[in-house]
Amino acid sequence: MPQPFTHEIRVGWGDCDPARIAYTANIPAWALKAIEAWWEHILGGPGWFHVEFDLGWGTPFVHMDLDFRSPITPRHRLICTVAPSRLGQSSIGFRVTGHQADTLCFEGNFTCVFIEAGSLAKRDVPPVVRTLVEPMLSGAD
Repeated sequence: MPQPFTHEIRVGWGDCDPARIAYTANIPAWALKAIEAWWEHILGGPGWFHVEFDLGWGTPFVHMDLDFRSPITPRHRLICTVAPSRLGQSSIGFRVTGHQADTLCFEGNFTCVFIEAGSLAKRDVPPVVRTLVEPMLSGAD
């Protein structure tokens, strides 16, 4: 089984609200940054820019859900773990969790559909993605 993919986020003072915890809107943005880093890790190239301009397809989000478990502060790095959770005919699902100092701060599910770049026409999962992701899903619940 491959090692989990993690992406580190430096939470700064400016990322926080008057309650001294992360501004809520930053949390989904950090999860999306972690997913983009995952794409870069498995495909090479600069994340979604590479996917869109070099490979000719896109992955717009059609679903997101997040559960907040513990406040996020600038005290520790936010470690986001990304794993594909399902692969459909034309979509991919991700599970993203965020931890600080071994405390679960958030967990979420994200679904993207594959499209042809420029046209927004739905397309099947590219063969290269299917080849790379299917082994990651074997044995997953």
